[in-house]
Amino acid sequence: MNSNDQAAQSAQSQLNIELNEDVAEGLYSNLVMIAHSPEEFILDFIRVMPGVPKARVKSRIIVTPQHAKRLLNALAENIERYERSHGEIVERTPPGQPIQFGGPSGEA
Repeated sequence: MNSNDQAAQSAQSQLNIELNEDVAEGLYSNLVMIAHSPEEFILDFIRVMPGVPKARVKSRIIVTPQHAKRLLNALAENIERYERSHGEIVERTPPGQPIQFGGPSGEA
């Protein structure tokens, strides 16, 4: 296959990704719960608020085990790039520990 054939094949296989305004705004999550079965990984992205004993799942993403592994590798690569540019990311809460918020508890 010559370079012109490769370029034509690459152009045909490019994926056009659309990002609408609602999705582009994003959702904030400070906790993720992960479950899996033999066929899929389920990632529940949650927002925990200070002084609120109940948290709501903001988004659930379901992926294949193969995609979960690609996601793991992509995150590791991006964290490495981030730390080369901005310094080491310091974890304030050890893994497995509950999130503790400082300051006074909220009242409504």
